Amino acid sequence: MDYGRFKYEQTKKLQEAKKKQTTFQVKEIKVRPKTETHDLEIKIGRIEKFIGKKNKVKVTVVFRGREITLTQKGRELLAKIAEDTNEYAVVEQSSRMEGRIMHMILAPK
Repeated sequence: MDYGRFKYEQTKKLQEAKKKQTTFQVKEIKVRPKTETHDLEIKIGRIEKFIGKKNKVKVTVVFRGREITLTQKGRELLAKIAEDTNEYAVVEQSSRMEGRIMHMILAPK
């Protein structure tokens, strides 16, 4: 067997396998606990665009200063986002609190 031909076929197989792989990125959307409804609708539209391109989306609620007492409002905000995006996205990781940041990860259906 010709070694050059063998190496050529091996690289072709690797290229074909690479074509069939799906790659994704994790995009991040940041909101605050006091984000208004219209601003939230714009963020949800951006999430829909990211999910449409087969990317995962990390939705982050950032608490500053005394806003840390509004953790329940942050959970409600993330629940509303999950509810509004449930037709094209699924919650991969539910809301978690890490320090002053609460986040959730959405993945395409």
